[in-house]
Amino acid sequence: MKITFPAMGHMNIAVKSLLSGLKLDVVPPPPISKRTFELGIKNSPEFACLPLKINVGNFIEAMEQGADTIVMVGGWGPCRFGYYAQVERDILEGLGYHFKMIVLEAPDSRLPDLADQVRNLGENVSLGEAIKAIRFAWHKLSAIERLERRLDYVLPRAWEKSQAEMLYDRAIADIDAAENWEQVRDLARHAEQALGALPLSKETPLKIGLVGEIYTLLEPAANYDICRLIGRMGVEVCRSIYLTDWLNDHLLGGLVKKSVRRHLRQYTYPYLNHWVGGHGWETVGNAVQFARMKCDGVIQVGPLTCMPEIVAQSILPSISAREGIPAMTLWFDELSATAGLVTRLEAFVDMIQRKKLVNYEQVKEA
Repeated sequence: MKITFPAMGHMNIAVKSLLSGLKLDVVPPPPISKRTFELGIKNSPEFACLPLKINVGNFIEAMEQGADTIVMVGGWGPCRFGYYAQVERDILEGLGYHFKMIVLEAPDSRLPDLADQVRNLGENVSLGEAIKAIRFAWHKLSAIERLERRLDYVLPRAWEKSQAEMLYDRAIADIDAAENWEQVRDLARHAEQALGALPLSKETPLKIGLVGEIYTLLEPAANYDICRLIGRMGVEVCRSIYLTDWLNDHLLGGLVKKSVRRHLRQYTYPYLNHWVGGHGWETVGNAVQFARMKCDGVIQVGPLTCMPEIVAQSILPSISAREGIPAMTLWFDELSATAGLVTRLEAFVDMIQRKKLVNYEQVKEA
């Protein structure tokens, strides 16, 4: 059995580590490229959202490299994600591919069920070995996310932004190749120190909160590397979603660390009082939270036609007016392009800067 999985940001590193720890022959999806997009777009329904199209491209490229088993996650509720595995299986079978698809359903925080699902992927591992593999994958993911947070802080302040990006990229590649927790810990520590040693501007940059659908927010190929684009403009990004937070809240019952999701409920009232599927509820809560954290603006990202994010988008103007924070929504599909994205981001940042200048002058006059 040669197993593959969908790509989503640095989740790839953790999943590859997990499956290898289960003694499986892993065929990671190749890095998302123009060809990945072309394969997914050609073979997916036109109205399907971008994450599904990228997934289809991932699987085709992985099966071209010998994969014969696909691991996909399931879902529930109004979001179409719950149907992804079935739709993708039908598409690939229609193209003539022969494979086995394993769908992991979220066990609603029942940890023994989760451990059993993971263990059942491996034919020759004990429950203890499965737990060890899960822990090592978690350590890798946690270390990577610490570096992501560090880069988001350093990049807008660094005089040599390309140097900051190079240090970060090298550390991520090294963590991917690490074989034990001690190596992961040391690599992350050294990378944080190296990023901290870069010459930084003493000026306080603007801060923009980034909210929206999880795949579009975490996968640089789906959002055209928006975090780095904003950072290169001298603006600090505050991300609303990290994968460890999502896993902790939705799969691990908030047992590993303090739940991020639970406290969002206080921010959603009176804007949204019920679940709308996907990450629509979190988008609203995080937008309000960022406003009250004194962020200078909020950007919502999502795949075109995403229903939960459309609901959240309809609420953002009310949040912007009541909370006094500029907000913008960016939809992504196969017709998006970096040049147009940069133009919109530059205009949004310029508007925020002008707004801050006007407010400063008004306070000064008063």
